[in-house]
Amino acid sequence: MSERHSERHSERDIDAIRLRQLRAFLAVAEERNFTHAADRLGIGQPALTRTVRALEETVGARLLERTTRRVALTEDGRALYADLGPLLARMDDALRAVGGRALLRLGFTSLLPDRCAALTGAFEAATGAGVRLVRRDAPLAGLEAGACDVAVVRGEAPLGDDVRARVLLREARVAAVARTASGAALDAVARRRVLDWAELARYPLVVNTVSGTTRPELWPEHHRPQLACTADNFDEWLEAVAAGHGIGVVSEAAAQRHSHPGIRFLRLKNAPPVTVRLAIPARSPHPLAERFFALAAA
Repeated sequence: MSERHSERHSERDIDAIRLRQLRAFLAVAEERNFTHAADRLGIGQPALTRTVRALEETVGARLLERTTRRVALTEDGRALYADLGPLLARMDDALRAVGGRALLRLGFTSLLPDRCAALTGAFEAATGAGVRLVRRDAPLAGLEAGACDVAVVRGEAPLGDDVRARVLLREARVAAVARTASGAALDAVARRRVLDWAELARYPLVVNTVSGTTRPELWPEHHRPQLACTADNFDEWLEAVAAGHGIGVVSEAAAQRHSHPGIRFLRLKNAPPVTVRLAIPARSPHPLAERFFALAAA
C-alpha cells in the first residue's frame, strides 16, 4: 500500500470516530469499571463494550487492559485520556455558553458535605448560574481531566502545582467493622463502642485507594496497620469491610450517609480529622469556578 493511500485510509478512519465513542472511552477511563461507566452514561454494558472496542479498532491501538477484577489504561490509553478530557471539557463549555443558562460543574467523589448545599444556594443567587453535580471516583473528582470546573477534595490528595485549593471544613473520622467478623480479634472489636486511633495499628486495614482518605501512612512508621485489601471505590470498600476482610476508616459524614446492614461504625478517639478542600485549576479556571471559590472563603 502506498504511503499516500495509507494516509487517506487513516484520515477516513479518524473521520469515522463518533463523539459518543470518545465519551464512552472517557467514562471507562475515569470509572475504571465498565458497569459504573455504563450507569453514568445511561446505556447497557454490552453496548458500552462494543462502543469502546469500535474506537480501539478505528485508532488501531489497545486503549484498555481488561481483567475480571479491574480495568486499567494502556500507555496509549493514558495518552489519549490526558488529551481528550480537557478537549471535551472545552467543547462542553462552548456548547453551554450558547443560548442557555450558565452552568458550573461541581465535582465530588462519594458524597458532598452538608455545607455545599448552602454554598451552592448562595452561588446561584449571586450569579444566576446553575450547578450540575458530577461524581467521579478519582482523587480530584475528575478536575485534572476537565470533567468538572471545581472539585470537593477529601484527605491529602496530591494537588500539585496545577491546582489551587482552599480548606472548606474538617470532618471527624470513625471506624467501620463487620457485624459478624471472620476472626476473634475483629469479632471483639465489633462489640466495642469506642476505639482509640492508636489501637487500629493492631488490625488489618481495608483501604479505598482511589477516593479514600485513610491509609497506613497516617500512623507512625514503626506502628502501622497491615494492609488487608484495597478497593477502587466506596461501594467496593463497604463490601470488603462487611465481608470481614479488615477494619475500615471513613469520615463521620460518610458513615451517616451510607449505612450497611453488615457494618457497625465505631467512634474513634484521637483520630486526625479529614480535611475537605475546594479545588480549581491553577491556570485559566472557569470564571464561575473563581466565583464559587471566592464565596467559599466568605
